[in-house]
Amino acid sequence: MEQERSKIIELFQAGKNPSEIFNLLKFPNSRRKFITRTIERYEVTDGITDKPRSGRPRSVTTQRLKKVVRQRIRRNPRRSMSKMAKELRVSRRSIGRVVKNDLHMRSFKRKRVHHITTLVKAKRASRSKGLLKRHAIHGLNSFLFSDEKLFTIEEATNPQNDRIISSSISSIPEELRYVSRIQKPLSVMVWAGISSIGRTPLIFVPAGVKIDTRTYRELILEPVIQDLSKTMFSGKPFVFQQDGAPAHTSNATQAWLRSNNPDFIQKEEWPPYSPDLNPMDYSIWSILETRACLKSHTNIDSLKKSLCREWERIPQEILRAAVEAFPKRLKAVIERKGGYIE
Repeated sequence: MEQERSKIIELFQAGKNPSEIFNLLKFPNSRRKFITRTIERYEVTDGITDKPRSGRPRSVTTQRLKKVVRQRIRRNPRRSMSKMAKELRVSRRSIGRVVKNDLHMRSFKRKRVHHITTLVKAKRASRSKGLLKRHAIHGLNSFLFSDEKLFTIEEATNPQNDRIISSSISSIPEELRYVSRIQKPLSVMVWAGISSIGRTPLIFVPAGVKIDTRTYRELILEPVIQDLSKTMFSGKPFVFQQDGAPAHTSNATQAWLRSNNPDFIQKEEWPPYSPDLNPMDYSIWSILETRACLKSHTNIDSLKKSLCREWERIPQEILRAAVEAFPKRLKAVIERKGGYIE
């Protein structure tokens, strides 16, 4: 850098203008300003050394600290930044600046996921390819995605992001400060289905009833699925999706669907261990739970009313956006050869 500046000043003293200097030194276009600034500095200071800089010079985040932090992270990326700051005798903020601004890294939260074997990955990838072809033929408007979820009367909360702004913790009302939990809270199993053009009603499984093949047929398939082609899909056939639950994949259920809704995703076609491919799982259930369980409920009837009310209030645009993400997720699974995509 200093040699380049010296050469620029030599040519300037010889009577060359900035354009001529640029052509003689064969600098890239990005260095034009460098020539101009060097000449301006020479005319003001009669030299080429840097001007005195404002602010306190760096005393902690030195090159040596950056190197040490980089090496420690390379050896153990799960290392705590607070612990690293204590070991290196610098502030937690300084370590944070080095990681973010100098090393261009950030901290990510680890996620709990299903264990996926090599065989399962292969099935996820191959079956995703089949579903992607099916989507290309039928289009998203003909898909109905379904799932079940257990809701409790307790307040839904996200410990990572659930915050309260206050001047002090003592000034926060007790009902807001704490999220109470009880052992074995009252709960209800709910079934629902969505498409890009509509939704089914919520189906509540009676207390103490297990969803086996018979219950699934009598509670969901016969009263809901059988007539959907005439109602939601305006007389057109539709592709019915369900996961790999035993009641869904039993021979009796598969036979009923072949007779009453032939264009369904059979048990050999849906990727195993794939909640990340079902819009109900990766989007809609969490939205409904956040809305309906904003506060704890005193009984099951209150929970059911809240679920039904908030289910109808979810805009169709949200359901459509969740469904439209389905082919993108299929492509992501294929690209990762059946691995995790979240």
